[in-house]
Amino acid sequence: MDDHTTLRMMNEASLLQQQAVREQTFSPDDTKQLRRFSTWEVANFIFGVNQDTFRKRLMDQPELPQGMVEKSNGQRWFTIDEITRLRRGLKFKNKSLMPPRPKGRALRIGVSNFKGGVGKTVVAQHLAHAAALDGYRVLVIDFDPQATLTHSMGLTAVSEDQTVWGIMCRDLCKEADRIVDTYDDPDDCPYPASYELPDDVQSIGRQKFSDFILPTCWGRSIHIIPSCANAAFVEFASAQYRNLHPGWTFFGCVSRYLDELPEDDYDLIIFDCPPAIGYQSLNAAFAADVLYIPSGPGYWEYDSTTSFLGQLATAMEDISAGYAGHADGARLSLPKEFLAIRVLMTRYEASNELHEAMKRAFHNVFAGRVCEHAIEMTRAVEQSGRFQNSIYEQDYREMTRDTWKRARKSFDEAYEEFRETILSVWPRDGELKRKAG
Repeated sequence: MDDHTTLRMMNEASLLQQQAVREQTFSPDDTKQLRRFSTWEVANFIFGVNQDTFRKRLMDQPELPQGMVEKSNGQRWFTIDEITRLRRGLKFKNKSLMPPRPKGRALRIGVSNFKGGVGKTVVAQHLAHAAALDGYRVLVIDFDPQATLTHSMGLTAVSEDQTVWGIMCRDLCKEADRIVDTYDDPDDCPYPASYELPDDVQSIGRQKFSDFILPTCWGRSIHIIPSCANAAFVEFASAQYRNLHPGWTFFGCVSRYLDELPEDDYDLIIFDCPPAIGYQSLNAAFAADVLYIPSGPGYWEYDSTTSFLGQLATAMEDISAGYAGHADGARLSLPKEFLAIRVLMTRYEASNELHEAMKRAFHNVFAGRVCEHAIEMTRAVEQSGRFQNSIYEQDYREMTRDTWKRARKSFDEAYEEFRETILSVWPRDGELKRKAG
């Protein structure tokens, strides 16, 4: 007979295997290091300029990063931080290499669907990496207790108080005190103040907003608010917190937290959501300006995506109706509005008739909200999961160049469409409304 001890034994065996994989994938000190990028990549795929022109410009401006020269062939290789400095210091045809960025706070993008295996993490990871190579400063938030995105960014030792759970505890304390302060006589307030909450909640509530943001191997280009397995208990803990404080607008925690970030710290904030509709995924939905919904090309994925849309709509509608009286004081505006909603097909094979038929069905049903460019299933994409690297992190010398270029083309096209979408809805005056996010 099997019981919880069996599960623990299986967990420990799997942790040992995880460690073995990390030792092969990461550096000897178990820290993931981002590879360098060749002159060929930087010129052709990142800056979109002629390679010889790029080389000449480096010679003309020796004060700019010159990269590391490979002795065997004289090829130059650049770090992500060097690429960022080059982007800021170079102009071609008097045109800046910096990406367009309307003024105001960072734009927030949620990647969500409660169907597992549809590529939420792959999409969030690749959008973040592509945006970073495009010159944007990115913050990723891992809402998923499976913590796959966190692990892919090279973080393995994360405590639950560093996750969205910690952000929610901190928010509960701040909101408890804010609500008490709205009463002339605090004794008239029917809700507890922060000092009346459990000690563990109070201890996390004293953290600064910067305590939750950790660096990644992508340097200044990508930071992360990580997740971990223990963050799964946020669903149980949050129910307890709501019981302790019924006036707490639990779905606005992450939105209020992000409002504290200085506007010029990040350009894009990308959420990787769990395969469920719960406290964490609802926080992501109410904080997001744009909602991306990945879906596989099969009927069951389509069926699940349909259910997800209905259940998320019901949950958001119920919250909007039930908390309308609390929203204004909590710096929220209900009902929640998105600037855009997009469905992105993943694991797509153009040669598969069923996939092509499902793609047409998606376009027929969801009309203009389906992304034109699907994420294709290629050998390089399959390897990205195995080695915890995105296609942008994979060295093209470790496979045939055509295989690498095909996979990169698929993600590049999806990213270009993503960028067009967000720039088309990003307010030029910087006035992103606080509609629960």
